[in-house]
Amino acid sequence: MAEQGVGLLGASSLVGECLLPQLSRAGWTVHVCTRRGLPADSPPVLAHWICVAPLWVLPEYFSLLLARGARRVVVLSSTSIFTKADSPDAGEQVVAARLRGGEQQLQSWAEAHGLTWVILRPTLIYGRGRDKNISEVARLIRRWGFFPLLGPATGLRQPVHAEDVAQACVAALTSGAADNQAYALSGGETLTYREMVTRIFSTLGKPLRLVTVPLGLFRLALTALRRLPRYRHWSVAMAQRMGEDLVFDHAPARHDLNFTPRPFVLSEGDLS
Repeated sequence: MAEQGVGLLGASSLVGECLLPQLSRAGWTVHVCTRRGLPADSPPVLAHWICVAPLWVLPEYFSLLLARGARRVVVLSSTSIFTKADSPDAGEQVVAARLRGGEQQLQSWAEAHGLTWVILRPTLIYGRGRDKNISEVARLIRRWGFFPLLGPATGLRQPVHAEDVAQACVAALTSGAADNQAYALSGGETLTYREMVTRIFSTLGKPLRLVTVPLGLFRLALTALRRLPRYRHWSVAMAQRMGEDLVFDHAPARHDLNFTPRPFVLSEGDLS
């Protein structure tokens, strides 16, 4: 492929950090867009765009994208649009609603202006020690030496590595089969929440110490924990989902985007 330009929103995010070298290797010249706009040396026309910033901020850039001749927009959403829609936690419901609204705004705007869109919905993203899922569990294990579970914690999970999500973003830039489609991006392995945490202990080289905690005690512990800025987003609903299956089929993404996610085999770099 001849070298061409792509506009990128969210370059400083975890997936954005993974995207930059992948786009370069694929022959794309990346033009990072910030709240101040594009660099002065950016070309006047950028037909291709990727947004890995929070989806609900994308409408702020609609005018800029149109002014730069955007024709195709690949965006990152989340399977939380489904898993948190009926959450007992009001904050999680808001997240699901903002994702749903962002997707709807994108589709309406793109269709009104003749643009092509692709929506990618990852499951539980991890990697490079920067995620708010696996890395947070690892931090608690390092600090406490144990990890609390609500009940048997047998709900199924499909952690997906940020590098694999980035690869899907790159593929979506040129896949005609993906035009105006939305895809779940789940990891290459399905395992229970308990097993997922067990592997984190193993990667850290820590003895396995899982403590089953009743719901009432979990509520008290979270009340104290949420006073710390890092854990403000933790909720009882998150603990309750330890027993729920959050499983999504990525076969359409495999077919249209050659999406081949890795199994959940952690490295030290994924947790540091």
